[in-house]
Amino acid sequence: MATMTELSSTEEKNKYSQDTQVDEKLILRKAPSLCSTRYGIAFLAHLCNFTIMAQNVIMNISMVTMVNSTGHQSQFNNSTEGPPVDSFGGPNNAPKSLPEGAPVYDWSPQIQGIIFGSINYGMLLTLVPGGYLAGRVGTKRVLGFSLFGSSILGLFTPLAADLGLVFLIATRLLQGLTQGSVFGGQFALWERWGPPHERSRLCSFALSGMIMGAFTAILLGGVISQALGWPFVFYIFGGIGCVCCLLWFVLVYDDPVSHPWINVTEKEYIISSLAQQVSSSKQSLPIKAVVRSLPFWSICFCSFSHLWLINIFIVYTPTYISSVFHVNIRDNGFLSALPFIVAWVIGVLGGHLADFLLTKNFRIVTVRKIATVLGILPPSAFLVALPYLTSSYITTMTLLTLACGLSSLCQTGVYINALDIAPRYSSFLTGAARGFAQIAAVLAPTVSGFLLSQDSEFGWRNVFLLMFAINLLGLLIYLIFGEGDVQDWAKERKLTRL
Repeated sequence: MATMTELSSTEEKNKYSQDTQVDEKLILRKAPSLCSTRYGIAFLAHLCNFTIMAQNVIMNISMVTMVNSTGHQSQFNNSTEGPPVDSFGGPNNAPKSLPEGAPVYDWSPQIQGIIFGSINYGMLLTLVPGGYLAGRVGTKRVLGFSLFGSSILGLFTPLAADLGLVFLIATRLLQGLTQGSVFGGQFALWERWGPPHERSRLCSFALSGMIMGAFTAILLGGVISQALGWPFVFYIFGGIGCVCCLLWFVLVYDDPVSHPWINVTEKEYIISSLAQQVSSSKQSLPIKAVVRSLPFWSICFCSFSHLWLINIFIVYTPTYISSVFHVNIRDNGFLSALPFIVAWVIGVLGGHLADFLLTKNFRIVTVRKIATVLGILPPSAFLVALPYLTSSYITTMTLLTLACGLSSLCQTGVYINALDIAPRYSSFLTGAARGFAQIAAVLAPTVSGFLLSQDSEFGWRNVFLLMFAINLLGLLIYLIFGEGDVQDWAKERKLTRL
C-alpha cells in the first residue's frame, strides 16, 4: 500500500532552516555577488522588461500627436496655471513644431481608451499559459520568441494605423498576446536562479526594467515625435527589441546547471540554496488546492487593484498633463517621464531594503505587506488629491512623482509573494495572478475613457476616486488573507511504500 507523506515535520523544517542559514553564509563568502552570472541574468531580464514595456507604452505618448485634439480638448478639466513659458514653451508651439508628414486621426477620448486597452485584451489570453509553458519548456524560449513577436508587431503599428482603426486594434491585440507570455513567464527564472535571501533584489531589479522602459519611452517618445514624427517612435523601439532578442537567445540559460560560463562556486551556491525548494521530479499542479487557497486569491485581488493604479499612471499621465497644462509634446514627454525614473530608483532600492529586513529576522509576510501598503495606499491618496490642486503645476508634478515612485515598492511585496507561498509552482501562480490582474489593465483605460467622455467637469475626479476605492479594497483583502509561509499543498510529497 502507498501513502502520500510530507517530507518534513515542523521540527525537521526548523532544523533545516537553521542548517541552511549556516550553509548559505559559508558559501556566500566565496560566491560572487554583483559581478556574477545570476545578476547578469537579472540584467538581461531587466533589459527584456525594459523593451516590452517601452513597446507597450509608446502608444500613450504618441497618442498626443496622433490625434486632432482641438475637437475634444474642452472635455477635460483646465488649469488656471501652467508651466512657465520660458522653461517649457507655450502650447501653441506644438502644431508648428511637429513634422508635416506624420498622419493625424480624429479619435475621441473613448476611442483612445479602447486603443490603449486593446493590447491588454491579448495579454489576458497568454499570461497564464506563458507562466505554465515557461515552467515546462523553459523561460529562454518563451520570453525570447515573445520578445521577437512583439518587436515585429511594433514595427508594423504605423502601417496598421494607416490601414484603419480595426487594423490598429488587431495589431495591438496580437502584440498583447506576445507580451503576456513575457510578463507571465519570467518568474520561472527565479525558481532556478534566485537564492531565497536574494530574490527580492533580483526580482525587483528585473521588474524595474518595466519602469525604466516606461520612463524612456515617454521621455524619448515626445522628442522623437517632435523631431521625426510619431511613426519613428514605433520603428526605433521595435528595432531595439530585435537587438535585445538576439542578446537574450545568446546569453540566457534556464538554470545554472546548463549555463556554460557560470563560476563553479556560484553554481554550487545557487543549487544548494534551492535544494529544498525545487524538486528534481515533475509534480502535478494541485489545481483544487490552488483554487481554495485564500493567500493566492489575496495576491490576485491585490495585484488587480495595483495594476489598475499602474495603468492610470502609464496610460493617462501624458494625457492628464496635456489636458491640464496644455504643454507641447516634447515638454509633455519630459514631465510625464519624471515620475517613472523616481519609481525605478525606489523599486531597485526597495528590493535591497526588503532583503535587508529579512536578514534581520523580519517575517516574510511582514516585509511583503509593508511594501504593498506603501506601494498602494499613499499613491492612491495622492492621485485623489490631484483634481483639487490643478492651480499649481509644481504641486501636481510633486504628487504625481511621489505617487508613481512609491507604487514601485509593490515589486518586493505582492508581486513576488507567490515565490514565498509556493516556490515550485511560482511560475504558474504568478502567471495566473497576473492574468487575473490584467483584467484591470483592460478595464482601467476603457472605463476611464468613458468617464472622461461623459463628464467634462468632473471626469478626472471620478477616474481617481474609482481607482482609490478599488485599491483600498484590494489592499484590505491582501492584509487580511496574505501569507508568507510555504503552503501545505506546495510542499514536496514523497511516495512511501509501507
